[in-house]
This record gives sequence, structure tokens and C-alpha cells, in this order.
Amino acid sequence: MDTTLIQSVQDKYRVLDAILDERGRRVWAAVEARSLRRGGVSLVAKATGMSRTTIHTGLADLGRYRLAASPTGRIRKAGGGRKPVTFHAPDIKKALDKLVEPTTRGDPESPLRWTCKSTRRLAVELQRAGYRIGDRKVADLLHKMQYSLQGNAKTIEGTQHPDRNAQFEYINAQTKAFQRRGQPVISVDTKKKELVGSYKNGGREWSPQGSPLETKVHDFEDLELGKVIPYGIYDVGDNSGWVSVGIDHDTADFAIDSIFAWWKQMGRRTYAQAKELLILADAGGSNSSRSRLWKIGCQRLADRMGLRIQVSHFPPGTSKWNKIEHRMFSFITQNWRGRPLVSHETIINLIGSTTTATGLRIKARLNTRSYPTGVKVSPEELAKVNLKPAAFQGKWNYSVLPCRL
Repeated sequence: MDTTLIQSVQDKYRVLDAILDERGRRVWAAVEARSLRRGGVSLVAKATGMSRTTIHTGLADLGRYRLAASPTGRIRKAGGGRKPVTFHAPDIKKALDKLVEPTTRGDPESPLRWTCKSTRRLAVELQRAGYRIGDRKVADLLHKMQYSLQGNAKTIEGTQHPDRNAQFEYINAQTKAFQRRGQPVISVDTKKKELVGSYKNGGREWSPQGSPLETKVHDFEDLELGKVIPYGIYDVGDNSGWVSVGIDHDTADFAIDSIFAWWKQMGRRTYAQAKELLILADAGGSNSSRSRLWKIGCQRLADRMGLRIQVSHFPPGTSKWNKIEHRMFSFITQNWRGRPLVSHETIINLIGSTTTATGLRIKARLNTRSYPTGVKVSPEELAKVNLKPAAFQGKWNYSVLPCRL
């Protein structure tokens, strides 16, 4: 709620509270709530401490033009009227608190431990315990107890590696060193898989009123269209990107082919004098730091490009710090919001037309190759990779040199 509006209503109420009688207060509250339009009743109730029922009664008075009627017999004396539930049951807040937070404040064997704690369920459980209360009053009590409806928040990253911060510093230093030498630095990752077809896509777009785009009710995968796997490459220095849109599996071979496609279509034109390439990647997925297939792919990449490939992986659980996430993928998602991804062509066009005020440009291509899963790499094959671990965290930082060097 808008704290400024709440404060404004509170200031008015403090002035009028001593002047108005009970009927006048509820009618004034109703007028205020109606002037605020949507959410007005809740806002006024929060600001004044009046119940929503009282404000709705005031709205009914306004609707039936009862203001002109004689108020005789309709105004209670100060302190009159029904006592609040907390007067008859002073411990009801404590009982409600135990139901809402059973694991930290109450009984872990609470009957609502594994259910959706709606106000109706809470009211029923309190009634079973002998309290006379309805779901609306439960909601009022929860608000007074500083509870509100909350969603889950992704904030826990898991146990931090002792070299977590040092690895970020290492990546930052390597990035700056490559850029000073005029060498390319790319951030790579796989975007979330997307179903292809007339499915609901999050977000809204301007369209004629009453004419929303119609999509399927259920998100069952279309056996013919399937899903797509966008693998992205973001050029940190050039503020440009490439997306290979795969239709099979997200494997290390797919990732390596996507990076080579970027090099052929964009990279070698921008960095004609390049001798080395720094790849910043997550620690898991198709470009995992533990993947043997990824390292063999890096060798193939180094041989085909004729460059020294240096790889630095972000520490586990820190993928959100990868630059491609907030410099490229976030804008792609914004660009296709509210639009069903009905075909491969639609997806390619939406990705390729993504731009930003800072000059981001992206190219996208469809990759129809098959990438089988479960490919095994023997220790002998891995030993042939011209791999040079770095002095610091060699599992996360390493170089792969072309075999002819």
C-alpha cells in the first residue's frame, strides 16, 4: 500500500475522530474509501483501525441515501457495541500465531502443519479450539499482528566455497587483462527451455480491448514442434550477442558448436587479430567445470579457431552473477513477453530483434542438429586434451591450447 496515502488518511482521521459520532465516522470512512477507488476500503481500514465491515456499512448508507434520515437510535454511545473477539478471548492471538508459524513459534504437530493456511482454514481450526471467529476477523487479526501474504524469495545460495570471492576477483582481473590486450571475452549460458506452440507466455502487451491473444489451456508439449534450447554467447567488450536455438538436447557438444557459430558469424570479424579467447561460464550444465566432454570440446574449439582458449567458471550457486543473465537474457525475455512462441521462426525473430538503449544487438540461428546424451569420455581421451590448469583453482580456471602449438 502507498504509505503516503495511509499517512494522509490517518492525519484526517485524527482531526475528525473527536468531532464525529459513530455514524459520521463510518460515513466519512466510506467517502474516503470510495474516492480512492480500488483498494480504498483496505487502505482506510489500515489507516484508521476501523473494520472493513464498518466501512462497508458506511458504503451501504451512501448507496441507499440514508444520510438524510434521522439518526435517532442509530448512534451508539462511546464504548457501546459488540466487544472485539480479543476482549472475550485475550489469548486468541497467541493461538493464531501458533497455527501460522508452527515450526518456529508453536507446536510442530499443528493440524495445519502441511496445509495451505488460508484464513478460512485458520478460522475453522480456531473454532475447533473453542473460539468464536470468522475468516474475515482472522484476516483482521493477522494484519494487526504484522502478517501479510508473502511469496517465496530466492535468496539462499547454499554453502559458500571458501574461494568464492577470490574466484570473482580472479575473473574480474582476467577480464580486464584480456580487454586491455584487445582480446575477446564472452559470457556463455543456456537460457530456460521454451515450449514451441500457442502457449501462454508471461507478461502483457497492448492490444484492442477485449481481444487478448488466445492460447492453449494446458501446457502439454506439442510432439511435432517440441521445445527449444537457446544457448547464448554474450560479447562483454562489444555488447553484442549470439543465440543458437537448439531443438534436441543441451549437451557440451551443443554448447561448443554454439560458441564456434558465434566466432564464425560475429567474433572473428570483430577480433581479426585475436590470439586468445576468455570464456566465462557457470560451474554446471552443458559447460560444467567437471564435464570431460566440455573439455574435449574446448580442444576442438581451440584447434578450429587457432586460439588459446582460457575458461573461468563461476563458483557453484552463483549463476545469477553471469553477465549474460542481466546483460542479454533478461532483455530477450522482456522482448517476447506476452507473445506465444508459436514457431521456430517467431522465436528467432524475437531474439534477433532484441535491442537496448545501450546498443545491444543480437543475432540468432536455428540449430537442427541432433546431440545425443550419455556420451562417455575415457581417461585416455581426456589425457589428449592440451589442458593447462591455472595456479589458482585449476578446476575452475584452465587453458586449452591448439594441439599444433
